[in-house]
Amino acid sequence: MPINITMPALSPTMEEGTLAKWLVKPGDTIEAGDVIAEIETDKATMEVEAVDEGVIVSILVDAGTEGVAVNAVIAVMAEEGEDASAVAPPEPTAPAKAGVSETKSPESAAGDPGVRRENRTNEVASTPVKLQTLDAGDGRIKASPLARRIAALKGIDLSALTGSGPHGRIIKKDVVLRQAQDEGVSARAPASPDGLILPQILDDRVYDPATYELVPLDGMRKIVAKRLTQSFMQIPHFPLSVEIALDRLLAARKGINDAAPEGVKISVNDLLIKASALALMVEPDCNASFSDLGIAYHKGAHVSVAVAIEGGLITPVIRDAQDKGLAQISAEMKDLASRARDRKLKPQEYTGGTFSISNLGMFGVKNFASIINPPEGMILSVGAGAKQPVVDADGTLGVGTVMGVTLTCDHRVIGGAEGARWLNAFKGFVEAPASMLL
Repeated sequence: MPINITMPALSPTMEEGTLAKWLVKPGDTIEAGDVIAEIETDKATMEVEAVDEGVIVSILVDAGTEGVAVNAVIAVMAEEGEDASAVAPPEPTAPAKAGVSETKSPESAAGDPGVRRENRTNEVASTPVKLQTLDAGDGRIKASPLARRIAALKGIDLSALTGSGPHGRIIKKDVVLRQAQDEGVSARAPASPDGLILPQILDDRVYDPATYELVPLDGMRKIVAKRLTQSFMQIPHFPLSVEIALDRLLAARKGINDAAPEGVKISVNDLLIKASALALMVEPDCNASFSDLGIAYHKGAHVSVAVAIEGGLITPVIRDAQDKGLAQISAEMKDLASRARDRKLKPQEYTGGTFSISNLGMFGVKNFASIINPPEGMILSVGAGAKQPVVDADGTLGVGTVMGVTLTCDHRVIGGAEGARWLNAFKGFVEAPASMLL
Protein backbone atom coordinates (compact mmCIF):
# COMPACT_ATOMS: atom_id res chain seq x y z
CA MET A 1 0.00 0.00 0.00
CA PRO A 2 1.19 3.61 -0.49
CA ILE A 3 3.42 5.12 2.18
CA ASN A 4 2.91 8.78 3.05
CA ILE A 5 6.08 10.77 3.77
CA THR A 6 5.19 13.52 6.24
CA MET A 7 6.81 16.70 7.44
CA PRO A 8 8.88 15.66 10.48
CA ALA A 9 9.12 17.52 13.78
CA LEU A 10 12.85 18.21 13.96
CA SER A 11 12.86 20.08 17.26
CA PRO A 12 10.62 20.29 20.33
CA THR A 13 9.39 23.78 19.34
CA MET A 14 8.83 23.12 15.65
CA GLU A 15 5.25 23.61 14.40
CA GLU A 16 6.05 24.23 10.74
CA GLY A 17 9.08 24.49 8.51
CA THR A 18 10.36 25.27 5.05
CA LEU A 19 10.97 22.41 2.64
CA ALA A 20 14.26 23.79 1.38
CA LYS A 21 15.36 21.11 -1.08
CA TRP A 22 14.41 17.70 -2.43
CA LEU A 23 17.27 15.22 -2.94
CA VAL A 24 15.05 12.66 -4.70
CA LYS A 25 12.55 12.75 -7.57
CA PRO A 26 9.60 10.62 -8.68
CA GLY A 27 10.78 7.23 -9.83
CA ASP A 28 13.80 7.09 -7.51
CA THR A 29 14.27 3.93 -5.46
CA ILE A 30 15.28 4.68 -1.88
CA GLU A 31 16.31 2.66 1.13
CA ALA A 32 15.82 3.32 4.82
CA GLY A 33 18.43 5.83 5.95
CA ASP A 34 18.79 7.58 2.58
CA VAL A 35 18.73 11.37 2.81
CA ILE A 36 15.70 12.52 0.82
CA ALA A 37 15.25 16.23 1.65
CA GLU A 38 16.55 19.27 3.50
CA ILE A 39 14.21 21.05 5.93
CA GLU A 40 14.72 24.54 7.37
CA THR A 41 13.50 24.87 10.94
CA ASP A 42 13.50 28.01 13.07
CA LYS A 43 17.12 27.30 14.04
CA ALA A 44 18.88 25.23 11.39
CA THR A 45 18.79 23.45 8.05
CA MET A 46 18.62 19.69 8.58
CA GLU A 47 18.66 16.56 6.45
CA VAL A 48 15.68 14.20 6.52
CA GLU A 49 16.25 10.47 6.19
CA ALA A 50 13.81 7.90 4.81
CA VAL A 51 12.46 5.40 7.33
CA ASP A 52 11.07 2.93 4.74
CA GLU A 53 12.18 1.37 1.48
CA GLY A 54 10.35 1.88 -1.79
CA VAL A 55 9.93 4.04 -4.88
CA ILE A 56 9.04 7.74 -4.83
CA VAL A 57 5.69 8.09 -6.62
CA SER A 58 4.98 11.80 -6.29
CA ILE A 59 6.26 14.98 -4.66
CA LEU A 60 3.37 16.93 -3.14
CA VAL A 61 5.23 19.95 -1.74
CA ASP A 62 7.63 21.93 -3.91
CA ALA A 63 11.15 22.77 -2.80
CA GLY A 64 11.19 26.24 -1.27
CA THR A 65 7.70 26.05 0.20
CA GLU A 66 7.37 27.84 3.53
CA GLY A 67 4.95 27.16 6.37
CA VAL A 68 4.60 23.40 5.85
CA ALA A 69 2.90 22.07 8.99
CA VAL A 70 4.40 19.21 10.97
CA ASN A 71 2.80 15.87 9.95
CA ALA A 72 1.56 17.25 6.62
CA VAL A 73 2.04 14.79 3.72
CA ILE A 74 4.89 16.03 1.52
CA ALA A 75 5.44 13.00 -0.73
CA VAL A 76 4.09 9.51 -1.50
CA MET A 77 6.11 6.33 -1.86
CA ALA A 78 5.20 2.86 -3.14
CA GLU A 79 6.31 -0.09 -1.03
CA GLU A 80 9.10 -2.33 -2.27
CA GLY A 81 7.66 -4.66 -4.91
CA GLU A 82 4.49 -2.58 -5.34
CA ASP A 83 3.51 -1.28 -8.78
CA ALA A 84 4.34 2.43 -8.50
CA SER A 85 2.14 3.29 -11.48
CA ALA A 86 -0.90 1.98 -9.62
CA VAL A 87 -0.34 4.28 -6.65
CA ALA A 88 -2.30 7.53 -6.86
CA PRO A 89 -1.37 10.56 -4.75
CA PRO A 90 -3.89 11.49 -2.04
CA GLU A 91 -6.58 14.02 -2.87
CA PRO A 92 -6.85 17.18 -0.78
CA THR A 93 -9.31 16.83 2.06
CA ALA A 94 -11.32 19.35 4.05
CA PRO A 95 -9.68 20.64 7.21
CA ALA A 96 -10.18 18.34 10.17
CA LYS A 97 -12.27 19.57 13.08
CA ALA A 98 -9.81 18.59 15.78
CA GLY A 99 -10.85 20.06 19.08
CA VAL A 100 -13.86 21.94 17.62
CA SER A 101 -17.32 21.33 19.06
CA GLU A 102 -19.50 19.05 16.91
CA THR A 103 -22.28 21.63 17.04
CA LYS A 104 -20.18 24.21 15.24
CA SER A 105 -19.07 24.41 11.66
CA PRO A 106 -15.38 25.11 10.99
CA GLU A 107 -16.32 28.63 9.91
CA SER A 108 -18.27 29.44 13.08
CA ALA A 109 -15.70 27.73 15.28
CA ALA A 110 -12.92 29.80 13.72
CA GLY A 111 -14.66 32.96 14.87
CA ASP A 112 -15.36 31.69 18.38
CA PRO A 113 -12.96 33.17 20.96
CA GLY A 114 -13.46 30.00 23.03
CA VAL A 115 -11.70 27.82 20.50
CA ARG A 116 -8.09 27.56 21.53
CA ARG A 117 -5.21 28.21 19.17
CA GLU A 118 -4.00 24.65 19.69
CA ASN A 119 -7.14 23.40 17.99
CA ARG A 120 -6.43 25.55 14.94
CA THR A 121 -2.88 24.20 14.88
CA ASN A 122 -4.14 20.61 15.01
CA GLU A 123 -6.66 21.34 12.30
CA VAL A 124 -3.96 22.56 9.92
CA ALA A 125 -1.44 19.87 10.83
CA SER A 126 -3.90 17.00 10.34
CA THR A 127 -4.73 18.05 6.79
CA PRO A 128 -2.53 16.52 4.07
CA VAL A 129 -0.81 19.28 2.13
CA LYS A 130 -0.98 18.97 -1.65
CA LEU A 131 0.78 21.87 -3.28
CA GLN A 132 -0.36 22.42 -6.85
CA THR A 133 2.35 23.25 -9.34
CA LEU A 134 1.14 26.43 -10.98
CA ASP A 135 2.46 27.86 -14.20
CA ALA A 136 2.99 31.62 -14.17
CA GLY A 137 1.04 31.94 -17.39
CA ASP A 138 -1.96 29.74 -16.70
CA GLY A 139 -3.94 32.44 -14.94
CA ARG A 140 -4.07 30.61 -11.61
CA ILE A 141 -2.98 32.13 -8.32
CA LYS A 142 0.16 30.81 -6.65
CA ALA A 143 -0.60 30.26 -2.97
CA SER A 144 0.29 27.74 -0.28
CA PRO A 145 -2.51 25.44 0.98
CA LEU A 146 -2.44 27.08 4.41
CA ALA A 147 -2.75 30.55 2.88
CA ARG A 148 -5.72 29.34 0.79
CA ARG A 149 -7.49 27.91 3.85
CA ILE A 150 -7.03 31.08 5.92
CA ALA A 151 -8.12 33.26 3.00
CA ALA A 152 -11.26 31.14 2.52
CA LEU A 153 -12.14 31.38 6.21
CA LYS A 154 -11.62 35.14 6.27
CA GLY A 155 -13.11 35.95 2.88
CA ILE A 156 -9.89 37.43 1.53
CA ASP A 157 -9.40 37.69 -2.23
CA LEU A 158 -6.05 36.08 -3.03
CA SER A 159 -5.87 37.86 -6.38
CA ALA A 160 -5.49 41.15 -4.52
CA LEU A 161 -2.38 39.99 -2.64
CA THR A 162 1.31 40.13 -3.52
CA GLY A 163 3.12 36.98 -2.43
CA SER A 164 6.35 37.12 -0.42
CA GLY A 165 7.10 33.38 -0.72
CA PRO A 166 9.31 31.57 -3.26
CA HIS A 167 8.62 32.69 -6.84
CA GLY A 168 5.98 35.15 -5.62
CA ARG A 169 3.85 32.48 -3.93
CA ILE A 170 1.28 33.80 -1.44
CA ILE A 171 1.96 32.38 2.02
CA LYS A 172 0.30 32.57 5.44
CA LYS A 173 1.86 35.84 6.56
CA ASP A 174 0.65 37.64 3.41
CA VAL A 175 -2.95 36.65 4.14
CA VAL A 176 -2.75 37.45 7.87
CA LEU A 177 -1.16 40.83 7.16
CA ARG A 178 -3.95 41.71 4.71
CA GLN A 179 -6.52 40.60 7.31
CA ALA A 180 -4.94 42.95 9.84
CA GLN A 181 -4.95 45.82 7.35
CA ASP A 182 -8.58 45.17 6.31
CA GLU A 183 -9.73 45.13 9.92
CA GLY A 184 -7.79 48.28 10.78
CA VAL A 185 -5.83 46.51 13.49
CA SER A 186 -3.56 48.80 15.48
CA ALA A 187 -0.01 47.95 16.43
CA ARG A 188 -1.30 47.04 19.91
CA ALA A 189 -3.81 44.41 18.79
CA PRO A 190 -2.82 41.07 20.40
CA ALA A 191 -4.72 38.48 18.37
CA SER A 192 -7.61 37.75 16.08
CA PRO A 193 -10.74 35.99 17.44
CA ASP A 194 -9.70 32.58 16.10
CA GLY A 195 -6.35 32.69 17.86
CA LEU A 196 -4.17 33.55 14.84
CA ILE A 197 -1.66 36.02 16.22
CA LEU A 198 -1.90 39.21 14.21
CA PRO A 199 1.30 41.02 13.34
CA GLN A 200 2.10 44.49 14.52
CA ILE A 201 1.78 46.79 11.56
CA LEU A 202 2.87 50.34 10.83
CA ASP A 203 0.09 52.84 10.32
CA ASP A 204 0.31 54.26 6.78
CA ARG A 205 -0.87 57.59 8.19
CA VAL A 206 2.28 57.78 10.32
CA TYR A 207 4.86 56.08 8.09
CA ASP A 208 4.47 56.39 4.34
CA PRO A 209 5.19 52.89 2.90
CA ALA A 210 7.40 54.54 0.29
CA THR A 211 9.79 55.68 3.04
CA TYR A 212 10.84 52.27 4.33
CA GLU A 213 11.56 48.73 3.15
CA LEU A 214 9.56 45.93 4.78
CA VAL A 215 11.63 42.74 5.15
CA PRO A 216 9.46 39.66 5.94
CA LEU A 217 10.23 37.75 9.14
CA ASP A 218 11.98 34.43 8.70
CA GLY A 219 11.28 31.38 10.86
CA MET A 220 14.00 32.19 13.38
CA ARG A 221 12.83 35.76 13.96
CA LYS A 222 9.26 34.52 14.49
CA ILE A 223 10.28 31.90 17.04
CA VAL A 224 12.64 34.25 18.91
CA ALA A 225 9.91 36.91 19.07
CA LYS A 226 7.32 34.40 20.27
CA ARG A 227 9.49 32.68 22.91
CA LEU A 228 11.01 35.84 24.38
CA THR A 229 7.63 37.59 24.53
CA GLN A 230 6.22 34.60 26.39
CA SER A 231 9.24 34.52 28.69
CA PHE A 232 9.07 38.22 29.54
CA MET A 233 5.31 38.12 30.12
CA GLN A 234 4.99 34.79 31.95
CA ILE A 235 8.21 34.47 33.98
CA PRO A 236 8.76 36.75 37.00
CA HIS A 237 12.28 38.02 36.31
CA PHE A 238 14.55 39.71 38.81
CA PRO A 239 18.18 40.84 38.31
CA LEU A 240 21.22 40.66 40.59
CA SER A 241 24.39 42.57 39.65
CA VAL A 242 27.98 42.46 40.93
CA GLU A 243 31.39 43.70 39.84
CA ILE A 244 34.21 41.20 39.50
CA ALA A 245 37.99 41.78 39.44
CA LEU A 246 39.43 40.23 36.28
CA ASP A 247 43.18 40.71 36.65
CA ARG A 248 43.94 37.22 38.01
CA LEU A 249 41.73 35.58 35.38
CA LEU A 250 43.45 37.49 32.58
CA ALA A 251 46.87 36.56 33.93
CA ALA A 252 45.84 32.90 34.26
CA ARG A 253 44.50 32.90 30.69
CA LYS A 254 47.79 34.29 29.37
CA GLY A 255 49.77 31.65 31.25
CA ILE A 256 47.50 28.84 29.98
CA ASN A 257 47.74 30.00 26.37
CA ASP A 258 51.53 30.43 26.58
CA ALA A 259 51.84 26.82 27.73
CA ALA A 260 49.12 25.35 25.50
CA PRO A 261 49.91 23.22 22.45
CA GLU A 262 49.76 24.86 19.04
CA GLY A 263 46.18 25.45 17.91
CA VAL A 264 44.76 25.69 21.44
CA LYS A 265 43.71 29.18 22.55
CA ILE A 266 41.50 29.67 25.58
CA SER A 267 39.15 32.67 25.60
CA VAL A 268 37.80 34.60 28.56
CA ASN A 269 34.38 33.22 27.65
CA ASP A 270 35.69 29.64 27.95
CA LEU A 271 36.84 30.40 31.48
CA LEU A 272 33.47 31.98 32.33
CA ILE A 273 31.64 28.88 31.03
CA LYS A 274 33.76 26.70 33.31
CA ALA A 275 33.27 29.02 36.30
CA SER A 276 29.49 29.08 35.72
CA ALA A 277 29.31 25.29 35.60
CA LEU A 278 31.32 24.87 38.79
CA ALA A 279 29.17 27.49 40.57
CA LEU A 280 26.07 25.48 39.58
CA MET A 281 27.61 22.43 41.25
CA VAL A 282 28.37 24.46 44.40
CA GLU A 283 24.81 25.87 44.42
CA PRO A 284 22.69 23.04 42.94
CA ASP A 285 19.43 24.76 43.93
CA CYS A 286 20.14 27.23 41.13
CA ASN A 287 20.57 24.53 38.46
CA ALA A 288 16.81 24.22 38.15
CA SER A 289 13.78 24.56 35.87
CA PHE A 290 10.17 25.34 36.74
CA SER A 291 7.35 23.09 35.58
CA ASP A 292 3.69 22.78 36.54
CA LEU A 293 4.48 19.36 38.03
CA GLY A 294 7.33 20.62 40.18
CA ILE A 295 10.86 22.02 40.09
CA ALA A 296 13.41 19.97 38.15
CA TYR A 297 16.88 20.02 39.74
CA HIS A 298 19.41 19.09 37.07
CA LYS A 299 22.36 16.84 37.85
CA GLY A 300 24.67 18.25 35.17
CA ALA A 301 25.60 21.82 34.28
CA HIS A 302 24.57 22.18 30.64
CA VAL A 303 25.62 25.73 29.76
CA SER A 304 23.86 27.46 26.85
CA VAL A 305 25.99 30.14 25.22
CA ALA A 306 24.30 32.90 23.21
CA VAL A 307 25.71 33.16 19.67
CA ALA A 308 24.59 35.94 17.34
CA ILE A 309 23.93 34.70 13.81
CA GLU A 310 22.46 36.32 10.73
CA GLY A 311 18.78 36.88 11.33
CA GLY A 312 18.70 36.06 15.03
CA LEU A 313 20.23 34.31 18.00
CA ILE A 314 20.93 30.71 18.92
CA THR A 315 22.23 29.10 22.12
CA PRO A 316 24.39 26.00 21.53
CA VAL A 317 24.93 23.95 24.67
CA ILE A 318 28.15 22.78 26.33
CA ARG A 319 26.92 19.68 28.18
CA ASP A 320 28.33 18.65 31.55
CA ALA A 321 30.70 21.60 31.43
CA GLN A 322 31.63 20.98 35.06
CA ASP A 323 33.53 17.82 34.03
CA LYS A 324 35.32 19.24 30.96
CA GLY A 325 38.73 20.85 30.72
CA LEU A 326 39.24 24.29 29.25
CA ALA A 327 40.74 22.94 26.03
CA GLN A 328 37.70 20.72 25.44
CA ILE A 329 35.26 23.54 26.23
CA SER A 330 37.16 25.83 23.85
CA ALA A 331 37.17 23.28 21.00
CA GLU A 332 33.47 22.46 21.43
CA MET A 333 32.51 26.13 21.59
CA LYS A 334 34.43 27.00 18.42
CA ASP A 335 32.82 24.08 16.56
CA LEU A 336 29.29 24.82 17.79
CA ALA A 337 29.55 28.54 17.05
CA SER A 338 30.87 27.91 13.54
CA ARG A 339 28.10 25.46 12.67
CA ALA A 340 25.51 27.70 14.35
CA ARG A 341 26.41 30.54 11.96
CA ASP A 342 25.96 28.11 9.05
CA ARG A 343 22.65 26.91 10.59
CA LYS A 344 23.95 23.35 10.68
CA LEU A 345 23.33 22.53 14.35
CA LYS A 346 21.22 19.53 15.31
CA PRO A 347 18.32 20.12 17.76
CA GLN A 348 20.10 18.25 20.55
CA GLU A 349 23.00 20.71 20.21
CA TYR A 350 20.93 23.82 21.00
CA THR A 351 18.28 22.43 23.37
CA GLY A 352 18.48 20.98 26.86
CA GLY A 353 20.51 23.72 28.52
CA THR A 354 20.09 24.37 32.24
CA PHE A 355 21.73 27.83 32.38
CA SER A 356 22.69 30.52 29.85
CA ILE A 357 25.50 33.01 29.32
CA SER A 358 25.22 36.07 27.09
CA ASN A 359 28.43 38.06 26.64
CA LEU A 360 28.34 41.51 25.01
CA GLY A 361 31.64 42.66 26.51
CA MET A 362 33.37 42.51 23.13
CA PHE A 363 31.02 45.29 21.97
CA GLY A 364 31.97 47.56 24.86
CA VAL A 365 28.66 47.07 26.69
CA LYS A 366 29.28 47.48 30.42
CA ASN A 367 25.99 46.30 31.93
CA PHE A 368 22.77 44.73 30.66
CA ALA A 369 20.10 42.26 31.80
CA SER A 370 19.01 39.40 29.53
CA ILE A 371 15.61 37.77 29.18
CA ILE A 372 15.49 34.22 30.56
CA ASN A 373 15.71 31.42 28.00
CA PRO A 374 12.95 29.02 29.19
CA PRO A 375 12.85 26.46 30.67
CA GLU A 376 16.18 27.47 32.20
CA GLY A 377 16.05 29.19 35.56
CA MET A 378 18.84 31.77 35.14
CA ILE A 379 20.85 33.66 32.54
CA LEU A 380 24.10 35.56 33.13
CA SER A 381 24.75 38.80 31.23
CA VAL A 382 28.48 39.58 30.94
CA GLY A 383 29.71 43.12 30.31
CA ALA A 384 33.07 44.48 29.25
CA GLY A 385 36.08 44.52 31.54
CA ALA A 386 37.55 47.98 31.98
CA LYS A 387 40.39 49.60 33.90
CA GLN A 388 39.19 51.59 36.87
CA PRO A 389 40.33 52.69 40.34
CA VAL A 390 40.14 49.91 42.93
CA VAL A 391 40.88 49.73 46.64
CA ASP A 392 42.97 46.73 47.69
CA ALA A 393 42.28 44.71 50.83
CA ASP A 394 44.92 46.75 52.71
CA GLY A 395 43.26 50.01 51.71
CA THR A 396 45.73 50.90 48.98
CA LEU A 397 44.28 52.68 45.96
CA GLY A 398 45.26 51.15 42.64
CA VAL A 399 44.06 50.38 39.13
CA GLY A 400 42.42 47.11 38.19
CA THR A 401 40.33 45.51 35.47
CA VAL A 402 36.71 45.19 36.60
CA MET A 403 33.83 43.43 34.84
CA GLY A 404 30.13 43.94 35.54
CA VAL A 405 27.76 40.95 35.39
CA THR A 406 24.01 40.68 35.91
CA LEU A 407 22.25 37.45 36.81
CA THR A 408 18.58 37.30 35.77
CA CYS A 409 16.59 34.73 37.77
CA ASP A 410 13.20 33.04 37.49
CA HIS A 411 11.67 33.90 40.86
CA ARG A 412 9.39 30.84 40.71
CA VAL A 413 12.49 28.68 41.07
CA ILE A 414 15.26 30.80 42.54
CA GLY A 415 15.00 33.28 45.40
CA GLY A 416 17.19 36.30 45.95
CA ALA A 417 19.36 34.51 48.51
CA GLU A 418 19.97 31.52 46.22
CA GLY A 419 20.85 33.78 43.30
CA ALA A 420 23.22 35.84 45.48
CA ARG A 421 24.98 32.69 46.72
CA TRP A 422 25.47 31.52 43.13
CA LEU A 423 26.93 34.91 42.16
CA ASN A 424 29.33 34.75 45.11
CA ALA A 425 30.46 31.26 44.04
CA PHE A 426 30.90 32.39 40.44
CA LYS A 427 32.81 35.48 41.53
CA GLY A 428 35.08 33.32 43.70
CA PHE A 429 36.05 31.10 40.77
CA VAL A 430 36.69 34.06 38.45
CA GLU A 431 38.74 36.06 40.97
CA ALA A 432 40.73 32.98 42.06
CA PRO A 433 40.95 30.93 38.83
CA ALA A 434 43.29 28.38 40.40
CA SER A 435 40.31 27.22 42.47
CA MET A 436 38.74 25.85 39.27
CA LEU A 437 41.46 23.19 39.24
CA LEU A 438 40.57 21.81 42.68
